[in-house]
Amino acid sequence: MSAAQQRYDVLIVGAGPAGLTMALALAKSAPGIRVALVDRRPLSVPRDNRASAIAAGVRRVFEALGVWGEMVDQSQPILAMNITDSGKRDLARPLFLQFDGEVAPGEPFAHMVPNSASGSALLAAAQDLITVITPAEIASWSETGTLTLSDGRLLSAPLIIAADGGQSALRQRAGIETFGHDYGQTGLVATIAHELPHGGVAYEHFRPNGPFASLPLTGNRSSLVWTESSQEAPRFLAMDTETVEAEIEAVMGSTLGAVTLEDKLMGFPLRLQIAKSFVGPRLALIGDAAHVVHPIAGQGLNLGLKDVAALAEVIIEAMRLGLDHGGDDVLARYQNWRQFDTASMAVVTDGMNRLFSNDIAPVRAIRDFGLGLVDRTGPVKNLLIRTASGIGGRGPKLLSGLPI
Repeated sequence: MSAAQQRYDVLIVGAGPAGLTMALALAKSAPGIRVALVDRRPLSVPRDNRASAIAAGVRRVFEALGVWGEMVDQSQPILAMNITDSGKRDLARPLFLQFDGEVAPGEPFAHMVPNSASGSALLAAAQDLITVITPAEIASWSETGTLTLSDGRLLSAPLIIAADGGQSALRQRAGIETFGHDYGQTGLVATIAHELPHGGVAYEHFRPNGPFASLPLTGNRSSLVWTESSQEAPRFLAMDTETVEAEIEAVMGSTLGAVTLEDKLMGFPLRLQIAKSFVGPRLALIGDAAHVVHPIAGQGLNLGLKDVAALAEVIIEAMRLGLDHGGDDVLARYQNWRQFDTASMAVVTDGMNRLFSNDIAPVRAIRDFGLGLVDRTGPVKNLLIRTASGIGGRGPKLLSGLPI
C-alpha cells in the first residue's frame, strides 16, 4: 500500500445507521476484510432524544451482529397499535383498526430504540474492526472505484457503497437520477413525557393534514411523528412550548393525559424519492441514498437496514467464491433483490398518505369501512404485521437472525 493510494476491499461513504451497520456486517461476516468508513464529520454518538422504530427483522440483524444486547435495555417494545380516523370537526376518534404487536409468541413486531443507543452500540462494535477516515471531504469519484479526498489522498476499492443520505453526493456524481414528488407536508418530531402510561401501545391518528403518531418509549414517554401541511407547519414550529403541548393534547384527547415536551419541536420536509438505479459502476446505494419514503408506516430506516442485509450477503458470497464483488453481475443481484420491495413500500406509503390525508366524506366512509373490514379479518391482519415487521417472504439471512 503506497502513501499515495490506500486500497480496501470496500469503501463506505456515510457513517449514519445504514453505513455503520453495513461496515459491521461486512467485518463480522468476513474476518480480515478491509473496510473503510468515510464521513465528512467525526464519528460520534447522536446526542438528541429521538428514537426510531426498529422492525422485528431488523432487530434480528442487530442480534446476528451481536449489538442488540447493548440496545435492548433502553428500548421499548411496541405491544399493540391502535389506528383512528377523524375529520377537522369530529369530537370523537373511533378506533377502526387494532394490531396486536407480536409476530411470534413473545416477539414484538417492533421496538422503539433511541438513536443514541443504536448509534453507541454500532459505533463501539465497528470502530475497532474497520478503518475510520473522518473528517474527510470527497473531491471526486471515479467509475474505477476511486475516491479523491480534498486533502489529496486517494482511496480505492472494487466496491464503493453510498450511504450518504437523501442528497447523496455520490449518487449525483454517478449521474443516477431519482423520481418522486414533494408531498407538500412537513414532518414534525418531538419527544414527550405524559401523565398516563402508554402500556406499550402505539397510536396512529389519521387527520386531514396527515397522520399523527405517538410511539412508546421507556417510562411515561413517547416519540411523536406529526405530519402537517407545509403551509401550516411554520405556525406550529413558531409556537411557545405551552401552546405546542396544548395542541398535542388536543389531537391525542385523553389517551395519555397531560403532556410535556422533552425537546424542541423540529420539522423536515416530506417527499417521495426513489433512485432510478440502486447501482452504478462499482457503486451501490443503500438507505436514504437509494430511497426516501413517507414516514406514515415508520419504514424509512428499516428499508435502509434491509438494504444492508441484502448487499452484505451478495458481497460476502461473491468474495467466498472468488468473484469480483464489485462486478456488474453481483450488483445486479443486489438491485433485483431490493428494488421490488422498495417500490412496493413506496406505493403503499404513498397511497396511504393520499387516502388518509383528506377530509372528503365519501372517501372517509370507504376507507373507514376498509379499516373495519381488515380489523375483522385475522389472516389479513397477520399478513400486514409480518410484512411491516420485515420477516415476510424470502429475505436475506441476517433478517432471520442467521449469520451470512
